[in-house]
Order: sequence, then structure tokens, then C-alpha cells
Amino acid sequence: MFSVCVRSVYTSKIISSHRDLVALVFYGTEKSKNPRNSFKHVYVYHDLDEPGAKRVQDVEALRGERGARLAADTMGSGEVSLGDALWCCSNLYSDIKLRLSHKRLMIFTCMDQPHGGDSTKDRQARTKAGDLKETGVVIDLMHLMKPGGFDVSLFFCDIVSPPEDESELGLQVEPCGKLDDLQKRVQAKQQKKRAMARVNLCLGEGMNVAVGVYANAVTARKPSAIRLYRETNEPVHSKTRTFHTQTGSLLLPSETRKAQVYGNRQIVMEKDEVDTIKKFYDPEIFLIGFKPMEKLKLHHHIRPSVLLYPEEQQVTGSSCVFAALLKKCTEKKVFAVCRYTPRRNYPPRFVALVPQREEVDESNVQVTPPGFNAIFLPFADDIRKLDTPQFPTASDVQVDKMKEIITKMRFKYRSDAFENPVIQQHYRNLEALALDMLAPESIEDFIMPKVEQIDRRLGPLVDEFKELVYPASYNPDSKPAAKRKTDEKKPKVEIPEAELRAHIKNGTLGKLTVPVLKEACKQFGIRTTGTKKQELMDALIAQMAK
Repeated sequence: MFSVCVRSVYTSKIISSHRDLVALVFYGTEKSKNPRNSFKHVYVYHDLDEPGAKRVQDVEALRGERGARLAADTMGSGEVSLGDALWCCSNLYSDIKLRLSHKRLMIFTCMDQPHGGDSTKDRQARTKAGDLKETGVVIDLMHLMKPGGFDVSLFFCDIVSPPEDESELGLQVEPCGKLDDLQKRVQAKQQKKRAMARVNLCLGEGMNVAVGVYANAVTARKPSAIRLYRETNEPVHSKTRTFHTQTGSLLLPSETRKAQVYGNRQIVMEKDEVDTIKKFYDPEIFLIGFKPMEKLKLHHHIRPSVLLYPEEQQVTGSSCVFAALLKKCTEKKVFAVCRYTPRRNYPPRFVALVPQREEVDESNVQVTPPGFNAIFLPFADDIRKLDTPQFPTASDVQVDKMKEIITKMRFKYRSDAFENPVIQQHYRNLEALALDMLAPESIEDFIMPKVEQIDRRLGPLVDEFKELVYPASYNPDSKPAAKRKTDEKKPKVEIPEAELRAHIKNGTLGKLTVPVLKEACKQFGIRTTGTKKQELMDALIAQMAK
């Protein structure tokens, strides 16, 4: 179970953050292998470095009974000294010359008293753990199930670091009995919570609460391909330069301007003028008012929402005010309407702050964090008025039969239960190439419907619904009759010159379709280089203005 968890950490780091440094250290081994061999019974299986294909293969070799025999022959089992292991990990951190943004150390063990009650070794381990905490290293415990239970109060409660902030989980009392529980805890610890932005939530004059903006869900995409130079196989870096079209001389950024065509006239603007036009407000979330929760409709959700969480380090007292606001909005069943400006020179947006309470699962692992979900609201220009087609109205008998089908097909949806099969297959193929596998691992496509299970649930309801809706002679397997092709050509649409000038004068030229505009250009002998509607309109306007 341990090797599977470490392998998942390595593969996730390779995919999501390949520049992170990861090390694997065993303690309580018979053989010793560490820098300068200063510590006995400590075996550094992997030094602190970026994870790669070779390391995944090394961890893969430790799985199963064959891996247990390999570990016994390579490292063996000997005396346990957690203090020496922590000291060795401290040296691994100090040997790295790079500046590390955060340092985390995870201890996997099934022994609640690793030293068997030896007070001297316990004291040394506690002292070294305290030294690591002072240098910014976060120590977490990933304890496994053991006969008689795992009591963290005997030793490890003094070793593990306290939670960094209120959003961290801290020490979990219950041990992990399943692989899924262990992987969930490791994933929750290794993922660094990075804020998209940190702004002030302005509740009134002189009342500001510091909040961080976090993304709950981000669309997973396949990484873009990297162009390599054919001769050396090194990445190719592109560089953009601007040249004068007439003289061919290189233009500096200060020598370029930006322009916008409006009213058949080119409006030229300086860079400072463009920046001034873009700027509306300073970065903040400004409270406008509150609305009942039923006023928020489904079609108001036009893009993924973000989560607001208080930043106590920025403004003292933010957590208290934020928690009070969250509690009152939940009790009164209202949401806050705010104006949100994420960064400078960004257009403001209206958002609805929907309160969200914290939820945890059976293992006391946080499933839903507390905070406000900021839902981006549409402007009036974003809402379209659609002319929906009129269809025959279903009868009450047909509606009741469809209600039975919907009741039978209903299930509890969880987004984390469905993986993107395209992305999963992409990474399986890359993994097979990197690890020299004969074939990629097969994936299960969870978005494919389970036809047999659906047929068992519905039974005869489908046939009964077909009899109510479709005529007796309807055959869904028959192909529709092909449409006959007509050899008749569409007549050319000619527009009189007076009518065309009237459209230009009244500003209604855009109501004409692209084929009509093309025919008008041909009719009056106008040559156009483009086929876009705006280019055709500009050519007609310029020709008629002569």
C-alpha cells in the first residue's frame, strides 16, 4: 500500500508540478545509505530531486511479494532511530542550493512507539523535529492501521507540526485502513493552496476584510506540445520582433501605437491612453447589497465560480468578521452582490457571494471548505433572447410515463467519480513510452452509459413510452430518406444603388447578409481582398463616398 501511494505521488508530481523536488528515505533499516554515511539504519532510496521515469520504475519494483524480497535484500530491517532519520532529512534540505517555497516531510509508519519506550531516543527525535519546524519544515504523519489501534498521543503528537492555518487539517487521530484513505490524506497534504488573488472585501466605509480568491475547479487540458530543434533535440524558444513595412527597420515598443477603427476612421492611441481606458477601479470586492437566495437563477452562472477565504495575516480580525458574515448569510438565506475587480487594468464584474459551510467525510477529511462561492453574474449584453421553436404539447399520460422513467434513472452524481478519458489515455500513453512498457495501462471510460444496468432498471417502460409517443409504423433503425438534389441555381440578389445608399445613410447596412453584400460589390465593380462582413461593408461605404 505504501509503494502504491508513493508511486501516485511521483506520477502526480510529474504531471502537475514537475519542478517540485521529492525524496524517499527509509529508516529502521539494517543497511545504511545516506550522504557521508553519517547515520546508521537510515537508507536514502531517492535523493531530493525532480521525479522522473527512473524513480517511478524504482518504486514500482517495491510492490508485491517480489518487492518485499527486494527491499529485504537491499535494505533489510534493523534498529529504529527517528531522530537520525529527521537529521538526515534536514541535511538533504540544506544540501539543496535552490530556494524552496515550502518544505514538507511525511512520515509513513504503523508503529505508535517507534523506539519501544526508549526515553533518550524519544527526546532526540522531539528535539530534531523542533529544529526542523523552526526552519520552516512541515512534518505530517501518515499512520497506518495496526493491531490494537494506533495511539498518536504516545509519541507522534509532539512530532507533527500544527496546522499552518484554519484551512489545514492538522493531525488525524484515526489511522488509514484503506489505500484510498491514505491517498486522499497524502493528496490533501501535498497540494499547496495558492491564491489566484488577494484583495480586500469592502463592507463599508473604513471596513475592509482581507480575502484570498481560490479556484475550486480548473479545466484539465492536455499540455501543449514543445517544439524541439531537429539537430540537437533542444526546446526552441520563439522571439517576436516588429519591423517597419516600408523601410524594414526594427521597431522598438516605444515606436509602436495601437489603433481602433470607428466610424470609418482610424483612432490612434498611446500606450498610456490604452492603460487609462482599461483602468476602472483598484483591486477589491465592493459590497453592493444582499438578495434572497431564490433570486439567483441557474442561467446566471456563466463561468466557473471561485472561493473566497479570509486572510488573517493581511488584516487582523478578517477571520472573525468573515465567519460572522458567512453565518448570518446562511441563516437568512441570502447572497451578497458585489463588484469584483481582480487586478489592475481589469474590467470589473458583478459577482454573487453564495455562503458555503464546511463538510467533512467519515475520515474527518475536509470535503467542502467553508467560505463564499463568488458566482460571476452576466451583464445585460450577455443575455440573449431566443425564439424557441414550438412543438406539440405532450399529454398527461406521456408526461406521467416519462416521470416514471426519470425516477428509475435517477442517481447521485459526484464530479470526482468521472475522469476525462481523453486526458487519462493521453497520460497512459506517455507513461508507457517513458517507462518502456509494452502497452499502456487500460483505462475505464466512466462516461459511457451502462446499457445493461439501464435496461434492468427500466424494464418495459421504454416500450410503453414508445407506444404512447411514436406511431405504430415508426422504425427507429430505418434510415431517413435522402434529400433530392436540385439542379436549379439560386437567382442572384441584386440591390438598387438608391437602396444601398439609403442603408448606408441610415446605418442599417449591417442588416444585409454576406451573400447580398458580395453581390453588391460585384454589381458595382468593387474589388475586395477579404470575405468578412465588416470588410465588405467598409469597401461599399468607401466606394459610395467617392
